[in-house]
Amino acid sequence: MPPEGLDWTPRDELLTFEEIERVARLSVEQFGIESIRITGGEPTVRARLPVLIKKLAQLPVDLSMTTNGATLRVLSEDLVSAGLKRINISLDSLQPERFTELTLRDNLPQVLDGIQAAVEAGLDPVKVNVVVMAGVNDNEIIDFARFGREKGVTVRFIEFMPLDASESWTNNQVVTQAQIVEEINSEFPLEPVKRTSAPATRFVYKDGGGEIGVVASVTQQFCDTCDRVRLTADGQFRNCLFSVDEFDLKGLLRSGAEDKEIAEALKKVVQSKWAGHGIGTVNFIRPARSMSQIGG
Repeated sequence: MPPEGLDWTPRDELLTFEEIERVARLSVEQFGIESIRITGGEPTVRARLPVLIKKLAQLPVDLSMTTNGATLRVLSEDLVSAGLKRINISLDSLQPERFTELTLRDNLPQVLDGIQAAVEAGLDPVKVNVVVMAGVNDNEIIDFARFGREKGVTVRFIEFMPLDASESWTNNQVVTQAQIVEEINSEFPLEPVKRTSAPATRFVYKDGGGEIGVVASVTQQFCDTCDRVRLTADGQFRNCLFSVDEFDLKGLLRSGAEDKEIAEALKKVVQSKWAGHGIGTVNFIRPARSMSQIGG
């Protein structure tokens, strides 16, 4: 988030829980969606979040959530009771001063406690997402690997992508998957796991100490196997994280459209998906909204 913050969206412009559930149910029944993740921004700022989790948990899907983790000591038990199975927690530094500089919040202790609370509540797996940035936190790669091994959580290292709210991204800030894996392997030997359609390439520790994942969206693009779509909190449907176009699904939902009409609209948007996001090419166009606004 930029220092000046972001504009808050009026509540009536946000999808209701019932609208979200309707789209989710349609996606499962019409298109065979098997996995749903609640993201943000920050999903835990949404009032009565466990109510939404409970609604979505009734569907035959793998239900998870991505959060900054700051309030998980308070929320984790309720989320699990509502039906949440697993969780991703964003954490880009284990150093208090650096954490405060990156997040503009001095709550690293709460996030670390939130990770522990998630483990204690039975969420499994608990994953910690680390965006690695050259010259910023790339000297913490081994620290994070050790943290994951000691805490029994899976650390996912993510290449820095051009979706930062400050729009300061440059290619020389990207720490590549090859660099990350090489550094960890020198301390804790790794072996690769066969890749799936998931964003992360997985590696297990040869001594049985768990695993890591690396999301290499910049240097090892996986657009040809990506099967994810996104629905923003304000009702915009995106066929790619880097899409420059959004479809106003909220307008359709609130116009009295029938399920068949909504399903057909979703199908058309997915069919218009580009072959790839084009990061690093002259044709790349940066999306108008940052990760804080569209989720990941």
